[in-house]
Amino acid sequence: MSTLKGAAIIGQSGGPTSVINSSAYGCIKTALENENITTVYGALNGIKGVLNDNLIDMGKEDPEELALMKQTPSSALGSCRYKIKDPEVDDTDYKRILEIFKKYDVRYFFYNGGNDSMDTCNKISKFMLKNGYECRVMGIPKTIDNDLEGTDHCPGYGSAAKYIATSMMEIYRDARVYDTGMITIVEIMGRNAGWLTAAASLASYKGNGPDLIFLPEVPFDIDSFMAKVKAIYEKNSKCIVAVSEGIRDKDGKYISEYGADLAKTKDSFGHAQLGGLASFLANYVKEKTGAKVRGIELSLLQRCAAHCASKNDVEESFTSGKAAVENAVAGITDKMVGFERSYVNGKYVCNIKLFDLTVVANTEKRIPLDWLNETKDGMNEKFIEYALPLIQGEPDIIKEDGLPKFVQLKKIK
Repeated sequence: MSTLKGAAIIGQSGGPTSVINSSAYGCIKTALENENITTVYGALNGIKGVLNDNLIDMGKEDPEELALMKQTPSSALGSCRYKIKDPEVDDTDYKRILEIFKKYDVRYFFYNGGNDSMDTCNKISKFMLKNGYECRVMGIPKTIDNDLEGTDHCPGYGSAAKYIATSMMEIYRDARVYDTGMITIVEIMGRNAGWLTAAASLASYKGNGPDLIFLPEVPFDIDSFMAKVKAIYEKNSKCIVAVSEGIRDKDGKYISEYGADLAKTKDSFGHAQLGGLASFLANYVKEKTGAKVRGIELSLLQRCAAHCASKNDVEESFTSGKAAVENAVAGITDKMVGFERSYVNGKYVCNIKLFDLTVVANTEKRIPLDWLNETKDGMNEKFIEYALPLIQGEPDIIKEDGLPKFVQLKKIK
């Protein structure tokens, strides 16, 4: 394919992670160093930044400051939850995007996000192709949910898993301080896929984890749950439960809806706003047992705990952004950068693999049921073997006055 010269835009979208900026930095740094890319623009607040012509010049940022993105959580360019319509239904947004691309001679578009972001990427790529505008589009994955199809794992998951496993080990210790009985229920993110909650089993692998783990992949029966909790509590006077926010009963109703009406709380993609499950289950268990019960919701800490990041995750995330640029400049488009694992002399190795955006967009990868134990209330060695390499290593964090130093972009329009 012929050499393509022009500007590049990178945007970030969806829920942030502790390493999404490492991916963006890998993309920005590589693009700034490439002779075929004339200017690198950051779209503020994702695709809305393109639509609103709200772009910043990444080349005018201080290189040393920019490098701090690698250790800064959340989305440095700002994020959005904006779903562009199908172009066959309404192509207004697409025409506007094409107008902006032409205005700045944008020939490379990189979008850093999850399922819905890959769908946006896919639609933009197809529209540009249909309208004869040469622009290479690449998706850079991120999601702590680890639910993107094809890729072995997603940037952001390893660090979130490490935080969850570490927190569970700490909760385990705290919950056993007193000689009185206590039941602890920990709510972990995960709407339809239980990858994050499964990470709690890494704490159990070290002997300091939950007694029970419940994932969205398995229908949740509250009576069975109650019987298991009671049995463990009566035997040990302690019981710790890790539960996905998205668990549903056999009829598909969210258990969190048992205690709250979620009908009016939807995001722009139509997803129910979950939360409050730990509180509901804690009250339910207390009513049934009379025991002291504590409900804990890890909430946003799962996705922004850069202080507990996995070095493997940080480095792999940077590599994914770098690979997106290198492949686009080489002539590849309409792909998402993903990972494929291999083992060399028994040691884990992460390799880059490209996936068609059409395959990835809006498809959710769930945990294989044979990675759960026989009673479907915990994980087996297959999951442990899968997850352990992803949480390895401690990143070198630059600190100032004992606190991490995060990037402060000038954001020059």
